[in-house]
Amino acid sequence: MRRAWHGAFVAYMEDGRESFGRHWPGIGYADMQEAGIYAPVYDLHIRYLAPLKLNEGVVIHTRYVYHPGARLDYAYQLYREGSDCLCAEGETTQLFIDADGELLTEKPAYYKAWQEKYLQIADMTEG
Repeated sequence: MRRAWHGAFVAYMEDGRESFGRHWPGIGYADMQEAGIYAPVYDLHIRYLAPLKLNEGVVIHTRYVYHPGARLDYAYQLYREGSDCLCAEGETTQLFIDADGELLTEKPAYYKAWQEKYLQIADMTEG
């Protein structure tokens, strides 16, 4: 078969979130942990469109998706490296919890600040 295991796509999406956090300062995992906040994945969807071969490179496009609640949502497109072949699309939702594992129903302050800045930047680049 020599195809990438379907579960590897979940790890690719994690890589996409980590890269997104490094590209947009203030939203990375280190920023969350510094604030004493964690954001486990609550919901995950993947649509497999084309296979990847074992050890084949993948290019991950990760996009933040705005929702008004205390949650992080991302959309992903995974392409075969060196090709325009879209292999998978997906979405994740993460919910915020504190250091004791309690669900946060309000947005953490660091996230509100990041979201306000990000949405302003997005508005400027779309216009």
